[in-house]
Amino acid sequence: MIDTDIELLKGIANQLRIHSITSTTAAGSGHPTSCCSAADVMATLFFGHMRYDAKNPHYYNNDRFILSKGHAAPLLYAAWAETGLFPTSELLKLRQFGCDLEGHPTPRLPFVDVATGSLGQGLSVGAGMALAARLDHLDYRTYVLLGDGEIAEGAVWEAASLAGVYKLNNLIAIVDDNRLGQSQATAFGHDISVYRKRFEAFGWRVEDVDGHDIEEILEVLSGVGLNDQPLCIIAKTYKGAGVSFLQDKDGWHGRPLNQEEAAKAIAELQPTAKSGIGVPIPAPAQLPAPNNTAPAGYPPINYKPGDSVATREAYGNALARIGEVDPRIVAVDGDTKNSTYAEKFFNKFPNRSTECFIAEQNMVGVATGFGARGKVPFASTFACFFTRAFDQIRVAGISQANLKIVGSHVGVSIGEDGPSQMALEDIAMMRTIAGSVVLYPSDAVSTEKLIEQMAQTKGICFLRTSRPKTPVIYGNDEKFPIGGAKVARQNAGDKATVVAAGVTLHEALKAADALKTEGIGITVIDAYSIKPLGRDIIKAAAQKTGNTIITVEDHYIEGGLGDAVAGELSVDGIKVHKLAVTSLPRSGKPAELLAHFGIDAAAIVKKVKSLG
Repeated sequence: MIDTDIELLKGIANQLRIHSITSTTAAGSGHPTSCCSAADVMATLFFGHMRYDAKNPHYYNNDRFILSKGHAAPLLYAAWAETGLFPTSELLKLRQFGCDLEGHPTPRLPFVDVATGSLGQGLSVGAGMALAARLDHLDYRTYVLLGDGEIAEGAVWEAASLAGVYKLNNLIAIVDDNRLGQSQATAFGHDISVYRKRFEAFGWRVEDVDGHDIEEILEVLSGVGLNDQPLCIIAKTYKGAGVSFLQDKDGWHGRPLNQEEAAKAIAELQPTAKSGIGVPIPAPAQLPAPNNTAPAGYPPINYKPGDSVATREAYGNALARIGEVDPRIVAVDGDTKNSTYAEKFFNKFPNRSTECFIAEQNMVGVATGFGARGKVPFASTFACFFTRAFDQIRVAGISQANLKIVGSHVGVSIGEDGPSQMALEDIAMMRTIAGSVVLYPSDAVSTEKLIEQMAQTKGICFLRTSRPKTPVIYGNDEKFPIGGAKVARQNAGDKATVVAAGVTLHEALKAADALKTEGIGITVIDAYSIKPLGRDIIKAAAQKTGNTIITVEDHYIEGGLGDAVAGELSVDGIKVHKLAVTSLPRSGKPAELLAHFGIDAAAIVKKVKSLG
């Protein structure tokens, strides 16, 4: 860059500071000082380095930018406004209801790939995007701006480790080391050496810069991709930089300036401020677009009634099968692929598979990154371990991410491994996620068909699979639409309706056989889709059996299938009786545990009889 360009970038940085101050003052809330510290880095990235089509933020080979320190959203919005994407006057609508310029970025905006603001998640998503670029033979780079406070989060180091292992030299982390956190100084302040050693230990190339020296920032950025390591740039900055009464002053985090303070700050910045509109931005390379087209259909399945197949194994079969014709499918796993059976896909499509090791938060973030680049990511591990990544899943919901989660080893039916391995909270957890789909198949056919449905449905879908082998009860041509349910057993004169899913469906069918010998008929419903629930099918069955339902599930009683059914149908005057796990389990044989917690066939028979 020549000197005049440097001066232009300095001017743009001050214009970004002005926008950040005026917009947060207009909103009466926000984080202007956190914006000011990173303004020089942002101006340099957006107007002096990154390659992208400013009129088309979704272009497939644009360099990607993730604002992991999402509270600096006004700075991001200001940068895009200064590219000319939308009028700068819109910035004054920051945080207003109905305006997409929200307090933290969300993909309602065309230039935001994923929601941020829950700190520590951006680098994981960036790793997923970098892996997607490598898979698609594209040369875009992914830049992630982190705050120094947020790198106290363990998920950051999970991501740093993975990026180092896979040598993601198209991933650039920039740490805005402004020293001050929300309530006090950060743990290491401006001790750059601490951050350097930590990233270097994970296999990163590390450069430190004066985060307010644009020439120095440009020089370091010119070395992106020089070797096979991911690059971390640690920028020493000052919170409130550029404004004398704010710079490096405590007590200003999350505090907007009043009108008088804003005018005083702008008076300092205005003399050298310059607009970025019209500044030439390097264009991305015109490389072949990735094939992210959904297939018209999937290869057939071939099971025989009575075959004994665990639903976790059927998941592996399904993923490998649909992967043959669906190039969008990628798989990530948390060192459990020989138990989740994701290894079948890994072995067949190694270039579309990523082992994330035992780091579930990062695994979900990586999958979210893949989804943001047009892939259909299936992330799998034991279902109980997804609780570690609940915040990542929650934020993926805010992102409206295309994310497929498959959790195995659910319920007490896993047996001897004991309670730490038993997913008994997962249905409740996943039901709370905005826009989520929650599925629980009972046999191999329903598992395979639901995996197809997940691949074809945009959004967050969770499917729980069981460890024990269960018999195939459905024909290969049976359909399993999301939001449906199956009438597995029904006869005229049935006395009760039992709603079950997974292993307890088979217990319900056993109970139906046992009761039939005593002249008592029950309707059995397979509630394979828990959210959305097959409400109408369940209601119609219950109305034929005295408006009484018994739910039975291998899950804690709170928030599971029983609560889903009761929440939907109690308004119709239908009484729901719940059989579920109601206390802390322990190791034992699966049959022993199902019996102990009252969710086996004998318990269902007893409950039906108790209702007369």
